Amino acid sequence: MLGAGIYALIGKAAGEVGNAVWLSFIVALVAALLTALSYASLGSRYPVAGGAAYVVDRAFGFPILSFTVGLALVCSALTSVATQSQVFGEVLIQLTGLARLPVWSVAVGFIAILGAIVLRGIRESMWVNVACTIVEAGGLLLVIAVGFSSWGNVDYFHSPAGSALDFGLLVVQGASLTFFAFIGFEDTINVAEECRDPARTIPIGLVLATTIAALLYMGVAVSAVSVVPSGELAAAASPLTEVVSRAAPMIPAVLLTTITLFAVANTALVNYITASRQIYGMAKQGLLPLRLSHVHRRTQTPHIAIVVIAIVLVPLALAGSIADLASATVLLLLTVFTIVNGALVVLKHRRSETPGRFEIPIAIPIGGACVCATLVIVRVSAGDWYAPAIAGGLLVLIIASYAVLRANTAKSVIRAATT
Repeated sequence: MLGAGIYALIGKAAGEVGNAVWLSFIVALVAALLTALSYASLGSRYPVAGGAAYVVDRAFGFPILSFTVGLALVCSALTSVATQSQVFGEVLIQLTGLARLPVWSVAVGFIAILGAIVLRGIRESMWVNVACTIVEAGGLLLVIAVGFSSWGNVDYFHSPAGSALDFGLLVVQGASLTFFAFIGFEDTINVAEECRDPARTIPIGLVLATTIAALLYMGVAVSAVSVVPSGELAAAASPLTEVVSRAAPMIPAVLLTTITLFAVANTALVNYITASRQIYGMAKQGLLPLRLSHVHRRTQTPHIAIVVIAIVLVPLALAGSIADLASATVLLLLTVFTIVNGALVVLKHRRSETPGRFEIPIAIPIGGACVCATLVIVRVSAGDWYAPAIAGGLLVLIIASYAVLRANTAKSVIRAATT
């Protein structure tokens, strides 16, 4: 969860909402926490790879819905990695001063390096994850520390809105973007088969992670708008670097820029891992070709799925701007979260289902579904058509892929019966 979302998008969110960006983080936190609790409960009940597709299939029994949910999660991970690759390219070029180097070339190289790490193994990938998390958490604490003396210097409710209604809509629209900073909790269930005692550790990890991330994000948002006006923050190439440069000029700007690279790499790495495990889990469930569930003998990683992801990522990284790809990621995830919350409601009502070690009141998944659906509606109706077009186009491709796979399966069955 902790990483590129806050480093890359705090400026863009401030540009939309103004100084009230911290309120958007609170709204996003409510949506994230409700759904994180649902995922924690589901993780304690069904600790399997491809968990979202599995629980939706278990709850509703519609293969097309399970297929769509599973691949929507894969697509959200892919659009997230594509977002990070662009951010990484821009920040690295800014850091090195190689202005003539095209961003896309750095993004492609970044994707190749990520693929190599994920292919190497889950243990190695997680050690890289831990190291990056420590670095980026230190960067966020630095921003809070240098900006703390400026707290209270601005109106934290100031925004471009002209009325109370417009203000509320802006905050909610901003929440659909700041929600990007919280995504990551849904990844945990996809590596459940590679965890020790997942029924106990997944719920604890999800609740602690969401709480800690929220506290850090609140502090960073307040510090950022206290030091740098929201309009200037939106225009900054590296918003948090700008905050530190103004609040503490003695700290080299290159320090936070370097930390930003670690944050971006970390988020992209985890999303890459998640996408590969989601594809692996769906292939094991028979929702995707069985070959995608093959595991490398030496590294024990789903190597075919990892290579396929790399092939898809390259054109996707060139498909839109950072904000558009991030918004498309959030729209896909919010749609999936609405369905997954609904699946938990159905499963909790079913007496034949065995309760997990972490159970929550049924009001939580109901609230999570309502909040996530509301954020989707508000974002789609905001008038920004490009991000919904990317998300909608991916959903259309998913449904078309399901139809093609079903048709091929039917032909194979007929061929086998004839033989």
